[in-house]
Amino acid sequence: MLAGHNIPPMLQSQYHLNAAGPQVLPTPPVATRKRKRAHQYTVSYSEVQEVDSDGRLREVIVIEDTPPPPTTMSPSITNNAFSASYQPPLYSAPIRTRARAAAEAQALSTSSSSAIVAPPAKKRKREAAEEVRAPAPKRTAVSSQQSHAVAQTKSWDSRSAAATDDTSKGPVSCDDKEGHYIIVPDDMIYRRYRTVKLLGQGTFGKVVEAVDTQTDTKVAIKIIRAIPKYRDASKIEVRVLNKLKEPNAYIYCIGLTIATIYALSRNFLGMCLYDFLKDNDFAPFPRQHIQSFARQLLGSVAFLHDLHLIHTDLKPENILLVHNDYKTVHVPVQGKVMLPQFSLLRNSDHLLTSQRNAPPKAKRILHSTDIRLIDFGSATFENEYHSTVVCTRHYRAPEIILGLGWSYPCDAYSLGCILVEFFTGIALFQTHDNLEHLAMMEMVMGKMPERFARAGARSKPEFFKENARLDWPKAKASRQSKKEVRATRPLSDVIPPHDLVNRHFLNLVQKLLAFDPAQRITVREALAHPYFTLIIANEI
Repeated sequence: MLAGHNIPPMLQSQYHLNAAGPQVLPTPPVATRKRKRAHQYTVSYSEVQEVDSDGRLREVIVIEDTPPPPTTMSPSITNNAFSASYQPPLYSAPIRTRARAAAEAQALSTSSSSAIVAPPAKKRKREAAEEVRAPAPKRTAVSSQQSHAVAQTKSWDSRSAAATDDTSKGPVSCDDKEGHYIIVPDDMIYRRYRTVKLLGQGTFGKVVEAVDTQTDTKVAIKIIRAIPKYRDASKIEVRVLNKLKEPNAYIYCIGLTIATIYALSRNFLGMCLYDFLKDNDFAPFPRQHIQSFARQLLGSVAFLHDLHLIHTDLKPENILLVHNDYKTVHVPVQGKVMLPQFSLLRNSDHLLTSQRNAPPKAKRILHSTDIRLIDFGSATFENEYHSTVVCTRHYRAPEIILGLGWSYPCDAYSLGCILVEFFTGIALFQTHDNLEHLAMMEMVMGKMPERFARAGARSKPEFFKENARLDWPKAKASRQSKKEVRATRPLSDVIPPHDLVNRHFLNLVQKLLAFDPAQRITVREALAHPYFTLIIANEI
């Protein structure tokens, strides 16, 4: 954490503030397991080889500015502060895992016939959702006593025995065909984290719920796909997290001894705001909740910008609740009869309608609005290479679509889209076509400023007419596309300015959604907007 930066409450729990720094423990020896590894790197990371106390060779990834792990263990070291160089201690009793069972089985087979060559790698058929995997150990010579000890392990649980028998025939891949790590319940990761279930899967990898066996707490572990470009991106994410001083922002490399797993562990939080909206039938959030969300998001992104970082992927899916608790209330169903007395049940604070004799509709209201911003896998340092296209489609700024370059203002634009979605319950721009997207933007915010439009016409002439006006609709545009653009409402219709709260909120969103990034309000300036001086009464 840079001196002089105040960490917002939303991010305080994610930063390690121990001035003494983390203690470093050695990596325990583990069995060999093959996995595809990245062959090129785009950031400063070094790989070193060292021999552990048992004489086995292992590989360690050393992150920049991180001291290498010590070669001896100090039993007096006990510190729960974690860092990029953190390695968990050895357990007093060995942990029975598929990796250990496979190593013992291979040792048994090599001792009985050292001249037999192991058959080629064989993958198992996937069963149900995931595939049971077993590691591929290196061939080692063992004594007859060791072989007898291995033979006794056959009486352990049936799943481990099955893995042992199958693995002795050859290595089994720990990845699926797309490079995703295959998750199995009760698997041990790095001799510390016991997997529970798969939480989600995305382009970069998977996230699993796990139990930290040292602290007996739940954590979420992000495991990166075994594809070089995603591995490189994960290393950049580690740099970002180190910049933010998150205590749990460390990277595991279980070397070549089990598998090369790049995993980021963080405290276990609640569901993302998109999932809450979906489970709530896309009902909008109460206005006082929107104000709380906006203050926390703007503060967190301002903190990133102060560190010269651009998030580039702000969306409700990357905003997690700290607590999922909610209460259920019943609100009238909208219809054609004007009922002024129900006006406080909607964000817009205008006259609501209710269907005659229609039963009320259940709506979930959060007990706590505490949120956390996550997923820095696409975060970019301002002075480093910028990809041409960033941000998820629905939250992408116009300068990105037009290829005009991007910087901090693209985060502000994404936040404007997110706040409108909180207000209405649905995404502001629901499209997957660039020209249609720009046409919808003009429906919401009015025509592009002339200077910005001319710059866009020079960069993307296929989107504009000769007078630098958007070329919409084109002859090939479908009837449905034209209909959806016409159905897009101006922002003043989406957020009716019927009272002081809505007027200030509308003004803030208009400034965040300005076409020209040079005229767009910064997130730091947005925090000083009069909207945040208002005290919004509890409406439900």
